[in-house]
Amino acid sequence: MVFSLLAIVLDNTILNVALKVISDPVAGIGATQSQLEWAINSYTLVFAGLLFTFGVLGDRYGRKRMLQVGMVLFGLASLASAYSQDPTQLIFARAAMGLGGAAVMPATLAIISNVFAPEERGKAIGIWAGGVGLAIAIGPITGGLLLEHFWWGSVFLINVPVVIVSFVLTAFLVPESRNPDKAQLDPIGVLLSIIGLIGVVYGIIKGGELGSVTDPQVWLPGLAGIAVLAAFVWHERRTAHPAFDVRYFAIPKFSTAVASVGLVFFSMMGVMFFLAFYLQIVKGYSPLQAGALVLPFAAAQLIFSPLSAGMVRRFGAKIVATTSLVVVAAALASYSFLQVDTSIWVFELIGFVQGAAMANINPPATEAVMSSLPREKAGVGSAMTNTVRQVGGALGVAILGSLLSATYRDNMAASLTVLPENLRHAAGESITATMGAAEALGPQGAVLIAPAKQAFMDGMHLTALCGALVALVGAAVVAKWLPGKEAPAIPAARPENKEPAVV
Repeated sequence: MVFSLLAIVLDNTILNVALKVISDPVAGIGATQSQLEWAINSYTLVFAGLLFTFGVLGDRYGRKRMLQVGMVLFGLASLASAYSQDPTQLIFARAAMGLGGAAVMPATLAIISNVFAPEERGKAIGIWAGGVGLAIAIGPITGGLLLEHFWWGSVFLINVPVVIVSFVLTAFLVPESRNPDKAQLDPIGVLLSIIGLIGVVYGIIKGGELGSVTDPQVWLPGLAGIAVLAAFVWHERRTAHPAFDVRYFAIPKFSTAVASVGLVFFSMMGVMFFLAFYLQIVKGYSPLQAGALVLPFAAAQLIFSPLSAGMVRRFGAKIVATTSLVVVAAALASYSFLQVDTSIWVFELIGFVQGAAMANINPPATEAVMSSLPREKAGVGSAMTNTVRQVGGALGVAILGSLLSATYRDNMAASLTVLPENLRHAAGESITATMGAAEALGPQGAVLIAPAKQAFMDGMHLTALCGALVALVGAAVVAKWLPGKEAPAIPAARPENKEPAVV
């Protein structure tokens, strides 16, 4: 299951390294900034919109079968992405990759929940989460190595052998499981979930692109999506065969765990958004070096994720998750103290602490969700956590990314007066745009470099503090509503009779 997940998570982190090469008209396919954004967003839109649907279908028709179908789709779409001849082909191929990924992600966790007994499940989920952390970290390094030796399509082609090996291993090692209840499907509920999630995610993506929530392209699909999701909840409460019984949200353990996952990924993804710019533009590291500098985060995930189940057994999920969220908030707030000339070892230490804390949030929260639902609903539970994770992360990037951009533009306005008036707006959109304008000006543009770096650092500090505040809200939610350590079961007294017990 970890190996199956590796290609899905690895691909997203690799692509970020390759964007610059893909935009090159000679070395790549000459994609514009907007086309590059949609190469990322088309995947996210389809992936987040269909996670829930594939979770339902996996429970109904077989999780192993759905996993294998998803891996085949993902592999074929990766092949199409690698050999795309223009940006439009790449965008559609990436959307097809999202389709395959949406089938794979919930199936992996659902199979783990059904294969392992409750006393082993927490550790298994911890190892699964550690695999996710590993893929996040090795993606940029793998992408950098591939781009140094091969063409841009190699970052997608690398998925194909991983998919083949995973498919073979799944065929021989993974047992089939499904919901034994053959109740009829809920096509109306499934359709409403797809439309609602796509509307919400599309609105979030457009908000991140435009840096505004007042544009009709942002709030119109977003509000429409929320309205459809409200209709989904109304329908699920009344149908005899719901795709997802929304009454599960009345269980504090379930709803609190889902909320904590969304909040932590909102804060983390929103803050992680600026770290690549900090390392590559402000500090001047190459993409390969920047990828290597994320390894402490991955190392902490690998070390502590498998240990999280033991921590929960000893101290209880409430204490472990609350403490970890407070530590994550402290780590995110620590980024606000970084400066242009801060030693890179400070950054490495913060990354390790953040990774260790994250390793003790995701596994307990995921286990809380999965243990709140019947085993036959494992696919739906897995899809729910992954959907909230995707939506929370997308919201974090859109909202905190917009905050960073707005702060940067305001702080750079005075320094851009050295440029012709018709170039100032474009040059002030981002630190990347400012550095490009400075490079085009030659020696005269050198005066823009120091102010650009400082303006970016100011925006990064504010964004980090906002992310830390959201993580603290998550800690408060968990401390208030997540159940504490469960008392050990007291064995029932044996009846006092002299007759032998009949078992």
